[in-house]
Amino acid sequence: MTLPHTGRALADAAPVPYWLDRPVRPDPLPPLTGAHTADLLVVGGGYAGLWTAVLAKEAEPDRDVLLVDAGTCGWAASGRNGGFCAASLTHGLANGVERFPGEIVELERLGRENLDAIAATVARHGIDCDFERTGELAVAVEPYQLDGLAADADLGRRYGRDVRLLDRDQVRAEVASPTYLGGMWDRDRTALLDPAKLAWGLRRAALDLGVRIHEHTRVTGLAADGAALHATTAGGADAAPGAVRAARVALATNAFPPLLRRLRAWTVPVYDYALMTEPLTAAQRDAIGWRRRQGLADTGNQFHYYRLTADGRILFGGYDAVYHYGNRVAPALEQREATFRTLAAHFFTTFPQLEGLRFSHRWGGVIDTCTRFCAFFGTAHSGRLAYAAGYTGLGVGATRFAARVTLDLLAGADTPLTRLDLVRRKPLPFPPEPFRAAGINLTRWSLARADARNGRRNLWLRTLDRSGLGFDS
Repeated sequence: MTLPHTGRALADAAPVPYWLDRPVRPDPLPPLTGAHTADLLVVGGGYAGLWTAVLAKEAEPDRDVLLVDAGTCGWAASGRNGGFCAASLTHGLANGVERFPGEIVELERLGRENLDAIAATVARHGIDCDFERTGELAVAVEPYQLDGLAADADLGRRYGRDVRLLDRDQVRAEVASPTYLGGMWDRDRTALLDPAKLAWGLRRAALDLGVRIHEHTRVTGLAADGAALHATTAGGADAAPGAVRAARVALATNAFPPLLRRLRAWTVPVYDYALMTEPLTAAQRDAIGWRRRQGLADTGNQFHYYRLTADGRILFGGYDAVYHYGNRVAPALEQREATFRTLAAHFFTTFPQLEGLRFSHRWGGVIDTCTRFCAFFGTAHSGRLAYAAGYTGLGVGATRFAARVTLDLLAGADTPLTRLDLVRRKPLPFPPEPFRAAGINLTRWSLARADARNGRRNLWLRTLDRSGLGFDS
């Protein structure tokens, strides 16, 4: 349902990501031209690539590391997400228990260590990204979701999580919404941050450590060159082509068409959308409470995520997860009016006391998802190339862990990380087109139907559950 005032609320929303729409941002670095060599070439300047470069230089200061990005560092998913930095490496505890039961205790420990290490890096390098470890509040907005919250709380306590189950009055005392029937507050495993500032801070840290970075540099080809790999690059109409001969290559291209053909079977690009409000007044803040600033998410199959920013706005995103036939990725797909109207209507249903508030920004971005909903790993070219992909929306935190794995794989090292099933096993592949699009769209329809039928999953969803091949918004 679209409420009458949602059109007015969206009327002046700029069609750009709020996080990237800043008067002060880093000056772009020049494209790569000519021939170069490197010990390590990192392809991709989002979180995964930046963490790989930073960790590589921190471990071996004399290693020659060169990073290239087709745009500017942080311009894609790393600058467009909600800024939820979670400890989970498995897209939630339940997913981890189901897929990696023999090592979930270890993965939970590694996830906690990873989040602690991100906080330490932010402090050590002076990265001003509004990092605040407020935890995450999952809320039930339908009666059937209360049993799921209780089960999640029991599971969390079993694995040592600091979780608190809240009844209707308790959850509304935290955040005042008439839609909330209960909640579960996981108090120490999620931090909130400014995603673009984190990317820009990691970029500065990498430069300070001696990483060579070239932006507006697209890698157009990758081939074996003796004991090394040879990458060809293009830098746009005004830049001469370039080339890099590297002993090792880390591939961190997320949802974009991969340089390694085999990855096309394991990931699909899915568009996610978000709105940002104008800053709330003091009276509006009082009307919603939210004094402990937790990240929030409801618990439907098609869920919303939302949070407060440092300057008192509300980001509200999620619900729709849109796949375009043939793994299509294009700038035009970042704007979807039907989704923005739906999100605006849902926002005012959640917070009717904020009627009259307007949205300042509306945007979309592409997520790389896989059938197990968490990152997978691998190597190619006789171990000279390593990759991580398939984060499914939880890459803000998991990319640092993935960078550690990538560097271990490139070193050919037998480590506790490379021995993990999480690292050694691959997800089930997606089918080719047209079956890929048909299956994804049938799954989206079935998830929406389950939400409308008290969570009851139809035969298609039950079949996916049994096979381990699915799709998650």
